[in-house]
Amino acid sequence: MRASELTIGRTFGVTFDHGDDFMTALSEFCQKNNVRQGYIPMFIAGFAEAEIVGTCEKLENPEAPVWTKVHLVNAEAMGGGTIAQDPATGDILPHIHTALGLKERAADGFTSHLLSAKVLFLTEMLVVEVLSPTMTRPKNPNLYDVPLLTFGS
Repeated sequence: MRASELTIGRTFGVTFDHGDDFMTALSEFCQKNNVRQGYIPMFIAGFAEAEIVGTCEKLENPEAPVWTKVHLVNAEAMGGGTIAQDPATGDILPHIHTALGLKERAADGFTSHLLSAKVLFLTEMLVVEVLSPTMTRPKNPNLYDVPLLTFGS
């Protein structure tokens, strides 16, 4: 286990507009407001389409991460996550999980890591900036190169 006390900075209410690319809009928000790291305690959204981690195939190694995606359309979503910055590029590295319900399929549900999404009508989000410690997400070569959140230098 790893833990660190977080020094919190600003808190934002953020809305994305109909047709926005979710990850691009999140990146633009962070860049415009100089948010390098933080957490998203929650968001609610409509997604015209979304890609989440998943598969329908038998897993060769059930303990290994799944790198394939499932494409969903016309979904209502809620979720949360963390934001870390890639120190080499300055890009943000969000790690977001979401629960999605498909509207025309009796709100059938899917839950997983969000890879991409296109906003349908709205996204309403809270973002809490973390001032310290530095949050990074290096790949762990001992765990299939999964990027894991770390605290400090």
